Amino acid sequence: MLDIKAKVNEIVEKAKKDPKFMEQLKTDPVKAVEGLLGVDLPDDTINGVVDGVKAKLAGDKLGGMLNKFMGK
Repeated sequence: MLDIKAKVNEIVEKAKKDPKFMEQLKTDPVKAVEGLLGVDLPDDTINGVVDGVKAKLAGDKLGGMLNKFMGK
């Protein structure tokens, strides 16, 4: 069984370090995630992973802005 939370974290870390991969996530997130994982997943699973990645990236960006605002 796929550990979605672990995969989301793995994908987010790669996206933070690899601007080319980040761009691919923006333009074709399903293909980017499947390419990184090396498997063709069912639509409901891959969409869950993609949604998790988007939420984590948005949350990390928001967290960074909040930290700057709070002077941390």
